[in-house]
Amino acid sequence: MPNVDTLVTDRDGVSTRSDAQGQTTTGRFGSLVAGLPALLTDGAVYAFALWTVLYHAAFLVHLRPSVTFLVWLVCCVLLGAYLVVRRWRRRPTPTSGDDRDERTGSRAATMDRRWLLPTVAAAALAAVTAGLDGISWWVPALAGLAAAVGAVLLTRRAWLALPGTGSDTPVEKPWQSVYALVASGLVGVASLFIARNTPDDVFYVGKSVWIAERDIVPLRDFLFTEQVAPPLSSQPPIASIEVLAGALGRVFGIHAASATWYVLLPVLAVLAALSLWRLIQRWAPRRPVLAFTVALAFLAFVCGDDAALGTFHLPRLHEGKGMFVSAVVPLLWVYLTRWFDTRSRKDLAAIVAISIVATGLTSTSVMILPLVVGAAGLGMLLVGRWRDALVAGVAVMFYPVASVIVTRITLGPMTSVIASAQFFDAEGTYRRTLLVGVLGVICGLALWCGPFLVRRGTPALFAAGAAAAMSLLLVPGVLEALSAGSGLAAVLWRVPWFVPLPALVGLLCTIDVPPLARVATLRAVVGGVLAAVLVGAFAVAGTPMWSARSFVEVHERPTWKLPQQRQKIDFWIWNLDDRPPGLLLAPSTLMRTMPIVTSEVRVVMARNGYLVDYDMNSQFSQDRLKLAAFADGVDEIAPVAELAAAMDRLDVGTVCVYNGNRKARDLAPELGLVKFASRKAPGAVTCYRRTA
Repeated sequence: MPNVDTLVTDRDGVSTRSDAQGQTTTGRFGSLVAGLPALLTDGAVYAFALWTVLYHAAFLVHLRPSVTFLVWLVCCVLLGAYLVVRRWRRRPTPTSGDDRDERTGSRAATMDRRWLLPTVAAAALAAVTAGLDGISWWVPALAGLAAAVGAVLLTRRAWLALPGTGSDTPVEKPWQSVYALVASGLVGVASLFIARNTPDDVFYVGKSVWIAERDIVPLRDFLFTEQVAPPLSSQPPIASIEVLAGALGRVFGIHAASATWYVLLPVLAVLAALSLWRLIQRWAPRRPVLAFTVALAFLAFVCGDDAALGTFHLPRLHEGKGMFVSAVVPLLWVYLTRWFDTRSRKDLAAIVAISIVATGLTSTSVMILPLVVGAAGLGMLLVGRWRDALVAGVAVMFYPVASVIVTRITLGPMTSVIASAQFFDAEGTYRRTLLVGVLGVICGLALWCGPFLVRRGTPALFAAGAAAAMSLLLVPGVLEALSAGSGLAAVLWRVPWFVPLPALVGLLCTIDVPPLARVATLRAVVGGVLAAVLVGAFAVAGTPMWSARSFVEVHERPTWKLPQQRQKIDFWIWNLDDRPPGLLLAPSTLMRTMPIVTSEVRVVMARNGYLVDYDMNSQFSQDRLKLAAFADGVDEIAPVAELAAAMDRLDVGTVCVYNGNRKARDLAPELGLVKFASRKAPGAVTCYRRTA
């Protein structure tokens, strides 16, 4: 018999349920909506971590990627159903209408202002001088180090004076989550129409195409040879994201490039935006929606340079390193914050899962993850939690380090040519990633004032640790020492990636002025003005993501991220019925595009930059460079005899050149080339078969 308290009688004498059950259902629905960003991102983390583990395990039993994908898909369906049911059954968390600032005020509110003001002044000096030219780098380096030390000491003192602040968790409000979901959805839609032609796509997308067409994972070179030459030492087969795209295309019968750019990329874009939201929602002392909007504007308006963080967002999210810096880094900070507050096994499992995700995305994770956990560990050590720092370090680093050790034992070490190909010192690293001028000043303020922008407790400790670690790396000579000791000179400019800079930039609009603390309306106006000023600075001083100066084209419909004319020409060459066997020699731009179109047409040189792995002076490399120069129509080319010998050694069967390449067309008879196909303008091309 039901409890009488749950029944009421209407005018017709019919018993009905009371409003209590309806309120419970509504509360559960609101809780589900509020937690949807966390549900989606956490689910994606566990799903991709599972895929990465299955992909690595498949090597032991020689499973084809398509079979591994089907196993993973079944597991994902079961995992997704479990998470949804668990979330729905969870009791709704009562929400408060009070502003979060009353519960999670800025850390600066509890700090000794006698030390706070000099620290902020040092931070401002470091930011301004770092963004300006003509000033010795020692000035921002020392000022930044002083600001970081001050922030570390102040946050430690505030933590110890107010124990328990680390457990203060912001409330997830449904309307905020809806805003984040809508904004993230728009980001996902935008990813379909923005195209940036990135030279590295020949490897990343080309690998997916190879896997989709052959259902095998290439463990040796697949760009220059048919797995005859050694693999690129800088790209070990640890990453699983390209294999996922290839297996997706294989199983569902779609082109791997379409699977990458039409299916995976929008999903990755949504997840990256939601990851940014989750960090801001966790760290912001107030106005998280406004901070999230400013952070998205920063990524949208500050692109242009190839190392800008905005460039590694939408334009390059399909590359593992883009997703790593845009989604994994902010999520790792979220998980570390949550675990340090709760120290629960569930949150520790999330840290392990995100480290596996990082391993499956890019080899760069092995360099950046220690910096993240080191900065967070510094915050833990400051308050005497050394065991937590040790546990976090092991959880983050075990899987990535183990995978690298196994790979290097199997495939050998990275070549010294690749490892030392390029280097940027502290000043170059800052100005390459955090930029110069007004934008460099804003990024510097976000970095060195970050501990005073975030919520008190764990976020303040971690932000201080990140500022201290980054400040130490920016001292002249430190990166040089790391380069000499690690052999990672070519990628050390990426060290700022461990700092969640877009989130900290967004939090600049949450600055609270103490005299305004009791005037809510005025505080909101100040926040809006700060946000408008920041976005205006981004728009004026930055290069928008959709600008041609960002090497981006905006299309009216979803397209592959390739120059459309080159794509059409390569499809035309691929579909030639009487194309002879052997390698294709064509202009370098067409050869760089062909592996993305198909792996069936093998090219002479997919990308000249990758030849450094095979010694640029070797015959292997020189033959390809000479033939590419001939097909490109450069002024100085090798003698005919050398070209013919190179064609023989490489087994060139087809030669295609633009009609404007008069020199190549005139030399065709001497090289034994006979015309067999031509294409009219635009993109007029003539193709020859070799008879000699």
